[in-house]
Amino acid sequence: MIDFITSATQGIVDLPWWGYVLVLLGTTHITIAAVTIFLHRTQAHRGLDLHPIISHFFRMWLWLTTGQVTKEWVSIHRKHHAKCDTVDDPHSPVIHGHLGVLRFGVDMYRREAKNLETLERYGYGTPDDWMERNVYSKYTWQGMGIALVVFFTLFGFAGLSMWAIQLAWIPITAAGIINGTGHHWGYRNYLTDDASTNIVPIGIIIGGEELHNNHHAFGASAKFAHRWYEFDIGWVYIRMMSAVGLAHVRKVAPALKLRTSEGDVDETLQAIITHRYRVMQEYTRLVKRTAKAEFAALKARAEAGEIELPNVRQLVKDFRADASTLADAQRARLNAAFAQSDALKKLYQMRQELTSLWGRSSESKEQLVQRWRAWRANAESSNIAPLQAFSQRLARFA
Repeated sequence: MIDFITSATQGIVDLPWWGYVLVLLGTTHITIAAVTIFLHRTQAHRGLDLHPIISHFFRMWLWLTTGQVTKEWVSIHRKHHAKCDTVDDPHSPVIHGHLGVLRFGVDMYRREAKNLETLERYGYGTPDDWMERNVYSKYTWQGMGIALVVFFTLFGFAGLSMWAIQLAWIPITAAGIINGTGHHWGYRNYLTDDASTNIVPIGIIIGGEELHNNHHAFGASAKFAHRWYEFDIGWVYIRMMSAVGLAHVRKVAPALKLRTSEGDVDETLQAIITHRYRVMQEYTRLVKRTAKAEFAALKARAEAGEIELPNVRQLVKDFRADASTLADAQRARLNAAFAQSDALKKLYQMRQELTSLWGRSSESKEQLVQRWRAWRANAESSNIAPLQAFSQRLARFA
C-alpha cells in the first residue's frame, strides 16, 4: 500500500532534481516559442505563414499551457501598437507605471479581453475553425486542467509545481517583462514614436522578444535582430522551419544601404522615409554632439555670470519631444537655449522640417522631393559641420 501511494505521488517518470528543471525549461521555452512565432509574428503581424500542422500544434499547446485565445491576444497586441504609450494603450508603463504593469499586467489583459469593440476592430484574420469556436475559445480553463493531470501523472507532486510555474510563465515574461520593462529600460536602435526599448541584445529567454524596440520600428518583420551583435532565437527556429517547408517568411526589416555617392533622389527619399526611425536616432546623436560643443563654448560665459548654462540632457529630451505637445516649461527651456545658441535653434528647426518629409501624407511625390531638396540646401548652407555631414550621409541612402 505504501509503495502504491509513493509511486502515485512520484508519478510515472522519476527524475533527479535537475531532470525536472530541464523538463520545465523545455516546456516553458516551447510556450515562449508558440507566443512569439505563432501569436506574435504570424497572427498579429503577418510576418510569416506557418504550415497548418505547426500552426495547430502551437495553438493546442497554448490552450493547454496558458488558456490563451488567439483572437484576444492578437486584438490586444494590435491595439497596443495602434495606441502605443497613450491612454488607450491596454498596458503602457508610460501611463500606468513600470511597477503597475509588472504587478497588474494580467488584470489589464483580462479587462481588455472583455472589450468587444477591441476584439471586433483588431481581431480580424485570426483562426475561426470548428476547434477554435467549440474547444479553444469555449473551454479556456479546461485545457490547463488537462495539462495539470498530465503533469501530475508524469511527475507526481513535483509536476504540480512544474504546472504552476508553466502557468505563470507567460504572465511574468509577457505581461511583466515585455510589456513593462520593454517600454521602460534598455537601449534603442530607433527613435520610434513610443518608449519601446531593446532589453538586451541576446534574445533567448523570451524567444527574441527582448529586442522590443527593433520590433516597434518594423512591426511586420519576422526577424527581430537588426544589428550584428543581436541574436533572436525565434528567428533561428523560423529559419529552421523554412528550410523544411514548414514556414514561409513574408517580410523582414529592410536593410539600410549606402551608396558611395549621391544617386536617384526619389530612391533616396523613399529610403529616408522607410528608415525614418533610424534617421531620427542618428539626428539625436548629432544634436548631442553639437549641444556638447555649444555647451563648452557657453561655459565661459556662464562662469562669468552672463548667461545661465542649459542642461544638455534635458535639452536633448526637449528636442525629441513632439513640437505640438510641448509643455510651457519645455518651450521656455528651448527658447532660452535658442537665445544663447543659433546652432541649437537651427538644429531644432531642421529637425521639424525633416520629420515633415514623412508626416505630410497628403503631399505628392514631387512636393516631397522639393521639400527634401530645400532641406538639403538649408543644411549645406548652415555652417554646422555635423549637420552638413549628416545631410551628405542621407543623400547616399538607398
